Amino acid sequence: MIGDISFVIEGFSVSSNASSLSHKASIQDVSRRVSLFTYKQYHNAPAHSNLNQTQPFSLILPGANTVTAARQGTVIEPVTNRPPSYQIIDSGMILMKNCISLRDQVEIVNTCHKLGVGPGGFMQPGYQSGSKLKLHRMCFGRNWDPETKYREPYNVDGSTPPPVPQEFISLVQSLIQDAQARLNSPDEIPSMNPDVCLVNFYTSTGQLGLHQDRSESSYSIKRGLPVVSISIGDSAEFLYGHTRDEDKLNTVVLESGDVFIFGGKSRLVFHGVKTIFPNSAPRALLQESMLRPGRLSLNFRQF
Repeated sequence: MIGDISFVIEGFSVSSNASSLSHKASIQDVSRRVSLFTYKQYHNAPAHSNLNQTQPFSLILPGANTVTAARQGTVIEPVTNRPPSYQIIDSGMILMKNCISLRDQVEIVNTCHKLGVGPGGFMQPGYQSGSKLKLHRMCFGRNWDPETKYREPYNVDGSTPPPVPQEFISLVQSLIQDAQARLNSPDEIPSMNPDVCLVNFYTSTGQLGLHQDRSESSYSIKRGLPVVSISIGDSAEFLYGHTRDEDKLNTVVLESGDVFIFGGKSRLVFHGVKTIFPNSAPRALLQESMLRPGRLSLNFRQF
């Protein structure tokens, strides 16, 4: 059994006091079979009417004051006091529940908002055919496009992506250390230096079809350097499976403050976002950050 572990790095805190679960128990607790849905099905779906690639996109509600509700004298509703918990799903794959504090979630929203309204900020990715993804995306470190992948260094506005913020790098590395301490072997999830992050924002109708993250360098893929995904805001139904076989596709609900990591033997797992659950974000998070309704997802990897 793993004892209490706590990290405080670069202003972000990660704490834990729960032991890891067995592989079998974790699958029973967090997974259920669902009908297969394809990458093409959702990537070719009509774009949501409120998503417009040509207009600046802000994570903060229009007209919201930059002063938080707390500073305005509003009583902030406390977040449910749930301790972090850890569910080992497969070799190299772990779900870390409630591992990002409210304070850190607010700071992440603020940082992404400031960078997201500037050059290289949030836009709605699309294809030459005119179809668009049902989300807004901003890239840190390297530009990623659904058709050209990492081959084009510039965004559609001609700007280069901002680097991954140092505080995000420190947070991700501490999360990986925490995950390694929970696994049967720390080698299941290799350490990495996250130099790329795809930041996605989903509205209540947002989706992301089943796919693999395999555009990184052959070095990164062969070593199984992990993808670290942080969820903030509304909860999401997240799909995953080692093949497209319907009988092997599972789902888990990712809530605000959750972290999902897959690397090593699970690095090329198929995954996607099927459903966003509206109005499921913690009230305190919305009051503190003024985050617009939806889900913010930060997905780190090393190119």
